[in-house]
Amino acid sequence: MTNRVPLNNVDHPDLKVIAHHRAEFGDSVNQVLVFPTEFEELQREYPIFFRREESGMFQAVALLGLDRDENLFLGETGWQGRYVPATLQRGPFLIGFKGGGTEGEPMIHIDLDHPRVSHSDGLPLFLPHGGNAPYLEHIAGILRTIYAGIEANQPMFDMFDRAGLIEAVAVEIELDETRKYVLPDLFTISRNALAQLDGARLEQLNASGFLPLAFFVIASMGNMSRLIDLKNRKAGAA
Repeated sequence: MTNRVPLNNVDHPDLKVIAHHRAEFGDSVNQVLVFPTEFEELQREYPIFFRREESGMFQAVALLGLDRDENLFLGETGWQGRYVPATLQRGPFLIGFKGGGTEGEPMIHIDLDHPRVSHSDGLPLFLPHGGNAPYLEHIAGILRTIYAGIEANQPMFDMFDRAGLIEAVAVEIELDETRKYVLPDLFTISRNALAQLDGARLEQLNASGFLPLAFFVIASMGNMSRLIDLKNRKAGAA
């Protein structure tokens, strides 16, 4: 259970949040849930794959490591990348609605029991006279990215599926004779299927805003070589 409450400057004037990324804050993960609204930023840093949930619905994930609980972008001094996925930037903050329902104007909530929350360390959430501090404004933008991404997620996958663009992919990585990885149950965008789409389907994808996202996913595969380099670098330093 979380101690989740609406955030406001009356009840939480001195609250702070530790923004650094460390293993104890839950950042040691080899995959993280990501959203269509951040594909453009993600594809510059991480491979983007799809996973099929038990419900049959697809979700996008960014690959951060190869072993369990391994994040190759998490170093001793924090995050070693230009963009941190929104789910990990979010920290103790959540999207909620007034009265605890599921409709109405979204509001920022905070889990007061989260290990990042502090009264002494970290970045302030509110200015001395009550306005939002820059960090809270940043978090509001992150939550908007997540909220809009959740709304776009299913329509995007529905259109990709109808266009025949989603294909299973066998990800096999051989670092040397003794270190081999097979990453199961992953999907991606088929280059061949995308190249063979007719004009009407391409126009539909483009009008919906989903065509660039398909290209972002394909482009993100180039980051696999960087992930392998980071893994080899880590092994060499051990």
